[in-house]
Amino acid sequence: MDVFGTAEIALISAIVDRIIPADQDIGGIESGAANYVVRWLKNQDDQIKQSTLVGLKNLQVAAEAAQDARFELPNNPLQDSVLRHFEKQAWFLRIAELATEGFYADEGNGGNIGEKSWSMIGYEPRLQGAHAPRYIFKKYVDEQPAGELYDVIVVGAGAGGGIVACVLAEAGKRVLLLERGDDYHYEISGKRDHLRNHRLSQYGHNTGPDIDGNPRVFVAASGHRQILKPHERGYHSNAAGAGSATVVYGGQAWRFHPDDFRMASRYGVPTDSSLVDWPISYDELAPFYARAENEIGVAGSDGWHPGTFSINYPMPPGPGYATHDVLAQGARKLGMTTFSPPLLINTVSRQGRAACIQCGSCVGFACPSDAKNGTQNTVIPRALATGRCTLLLKATAERIETDASGKVIGVSYRRGLDGEALRHSVQSRCVVLAGGAIETARLLLLSACDKHANGLGNNHDQVGRNLQGHVYSTAFGLFDDYVYDPRGPGVTIASCDFNHGNPGIIGGGMLADDFIMLPVIFWRDALPPDVPRWGSCAKSFMRDNYRRVMAVRGPVQEIPTEQARVCLDSEVKDRFGLAVAKMSGTTHAETIKSATYMLGKAESWLNAAGARRIWSEPPKSRLSGGQHQAGTCRMGKDPRKSVTDSHGRVWGFDNLFVADASLHSTNGGFNPVLTVMALAFRTAEQIAKEL
Repeated sequence: MDVFGTAEIALISAIVDRIIPADQDIGGIESGAANYVVRWLKNQDDQIKQSTLVGLKNLQVAAEAAQDARFELPNNPLQDSVLRHFEKQAWFLRIAELATEGFYADEGNGGNIGEKSWSMIGYEPRLQGAHAPRYIFKKYVDEQPAGELYDVIVVGAGAGGGIVACVLAEAGKRVLLLERGDDYHYEISGKRDHLRNHRLSQYGHNTGPDIDGNPRVFVAASGHRQILKPHERGYHSNAAGAGSATVVYGGQAWRFHPDDFRMASRYGVPTDSSLVDWPISYDELAPFYARAENEIGVAGSDGWHPGTFSINYPMPPGPGYATHDVLAQGARKLGMTTFSPPLLINTVSRQGRAACIQCGSCVGFACPSDAKNGTQNTVIPRALATGRCTLLLKATAERIETDASGKVIGVSYRRGLDGEALRHSVQSRCVVLAGGAIETARLLLLSACDKHANGLGNNHDQVGRNLQGHVYSTAFGLFDDYVYDPRGPGVTIASCDFNHGNPGIIGGGMLADDFIMLPVIFWRDALPPDVPRWGSCAKSFMRDNYRRVMAVRGPVQEIPTEQARVCLDSEVKDRFGLAVAKMSGTTHAETIKSATYMLGKAESWLNAAGARRIWSEPPKSRLSGGQHQAGTCRMGKDPRKSVTDSHGRVWGFDNLFVADASLHSTNGGFNPVLTVMALAFRTAEQIAKEL
């Protein structure tokens, strides 16, 4: 039954009118934000509806006591003063957040009619030139012939899995590439839904995994359990689909620093940490970094890290805009070395695909011009073109199959056809796992058998341990002049001066400007802490300063711990009845120390660049394992402290490999995708030699 009648709707509209008041620009009612709030509330459960009704009733009582008139009457001068008595109550905070969603998010969500709030603040989506590229990978309705033996089964079609499938197919091997997601090409995931994407997944996201039937569990240090859906904070979701996160990532393509491979040797091992050296050096991986840069496609400044090594990128860097110029001036004052960040984005036409059209919503979305380079538009099409690679989408691996002796012989998976999830088993000479650090560890644990009772590769209880990602240090600066340029992607200048050699700090990190922030994300994340969250002052800040604020941020080298881990939950199951991943643990104290240090460097850079006001949030301890998730199947030299050898081969097996960031002994002070790609090329070459 609809509990919001005419009177309640009128009251909600009046509240929204004060949250986003009309002035020289459109307000909350005319923009459609009030209708957006009402529609959202009508679709909620009874508890939210009732709490809202109680709040509305109490507000009305307070209004009549204060002004002897109903709150919603026009030209009521005491409305704001009445609202202030309720501004910290949950029902009002909910309406305020919804109103800003309806005002600043895209028109497709039912508010922001005519995108007038974007015009007010100066945000431009800039999608002119989009041509909706499509990668309609063949979805096999008929399963492979019974008893067919593949050379290799690759689980996961992301950054690592796509490369492994391509290298092996081109080497003459028969490959089955299993992917639990779908083909999220631009026509499907390219819709610019500002509330359902991989930068802000408020109500869903624009790739897989499916929201329903794929929960995870997080257990806090207090013992509190949360059951989370894929789009919810704390789930640590990697995009699922052909190309995985490479469809929606920002594409920062950093090589790890040489010292990132020898952290324990350089710094020692902090107490309560599991810090180690990699079993390989930078020099061993360098040829594969170069191969990834050329075959996938990276644009950047030649000579990436002065004094250490030289890189010749296949494409020139993107243009620098206002943020670049302002930060470059500040860097010169501080004596900092800067350069254009390497990006997996076409800055010129390449391999039959267009250059970047510089839209205003890059990260979190599929590319409108197909200029973002991922496995979905490079190596996976190459693999399929050989005729030796079969790609199965919507196929969820549930178990690595072994024979009576414990030898890996194939994979069992579920695939939904016509609304049914059918179980299939297929055999192969080799299996490669590339499902991301959480799902790869989960699959190894799900594959326990008589010979491997604790899961494959888990004789020493190492599978799932050392989960890490990246804590980010982010500072915002307000400038007198416009520093925002509507042309994307937005990352134009970076410094690696603080990756190592910081007094009293273990490691460090990279700092750069940020991708263009969507208006609704700017509202949620970038407002100074003392700016009101509703009213004329809040609206004026957005209008006057959206184009005057810039962020400096970067990932920090994390110090791993064995207590940050993935295991199987004993109670919660997925839609196939399989135990889901249970995550627990937090960041090491040295990581927070490093992040705090890097935050100070970000603030100093903004100050030198001329910011008249700077604000930030201090780093907090938390489990870090988002889209930079790594470490749960770390490579090493000692089977007692690692899961794989230096080529990603799981200890105790000659034909089971890992090819994703699970392998990372440490995760560097950089975005890790190029390292995932380089390791995948290296592992695939090794497998090709052996098969």
